[in-house]
Amino acid sequence: MPRRYPPLVTRARVRAVTVLALLSVTATACGDAGELRGAGPTTTAAGPARLWPELPPASSPAFEIGEVDIQVVKGVEVPGDDIRTADPVAVVRAEIARNPGDYEGSKAAYRETNNRMAECGRPGDRTRCPVLEPYYGDLTGDGRPEMTLGFRLLPGEMTAVRVYTVDKHRLVQVMAYDDALTGIEIAGQSVILRAPSEVQGYEYRLQWSWDTEQRAMLLTHDEMLRTGKRPDTHRPSRTPSPSPR
Repeated sequence: MPRRYPPLVTRARVRAVTVLALLSVTATACGDAGELRGAGPTTTAAGPARLWPELPPASSPAFEIGEVDIQVVKGVEVPGDDIRTADPVAVVRAEIARNPGDYEGSKAAYRETNNRMAECGRPGDRTRCPVLEPYYGDLTGDGRPEMTLGFRLLPGEMTAVRVYTVDKHRLVQVMAYDDALTGIEIAGQSVILRAPSEVQGYEYRLQWSWDTEQRAMLLTHDEMLRTGKRPDTHRPSRTPSPSPR
């Protein structure tokens, strides 16, 4: 099955926060004689301090989360190597076929997505089809468009985001990520995803960028940013769950 980036694993990584105090020195030219006057004593700039230098450096990652995720999509044709001719619904159906344990059966996590695929292509209300409208843009820098495709993972509020390119006459998936998302953007050769944070007033911002050597979209930035919304300090506290016996 395609490797997905588990949000809890990504966000559970310990982030070392280094505080840099940089104070600028201002010199002003004033006075009748045209002399320079100092701005007074300033604090010396402090560089990052290396903590616990005696620790041996790690030789391998602690978590295997599939930084390079490349999948050849079988059974989906790309006439003329134009990715716009690839059927987005067929692409999602191919993924469902590769991962029956996620989509098929009454206990499958995304069983409703599979059930609603029958609604795709029918005239009338398209809102029941879980496949979202694809977007096309050059993410690899080769002058040809890639397809950014999203589909809902139902039941629930999860959205799957995939990026596909054409390589050697084949449709190739070069990015896969699933999360509860609040926004998706494309900027240059990057896909930017926003997801809600457990901390009020903040959100996660994840940026995926094309890497020429790896031939894949890599997670290059993972940040927690303020949303500008003030937290509700008067919100009633949640009722604590009963302790397991």
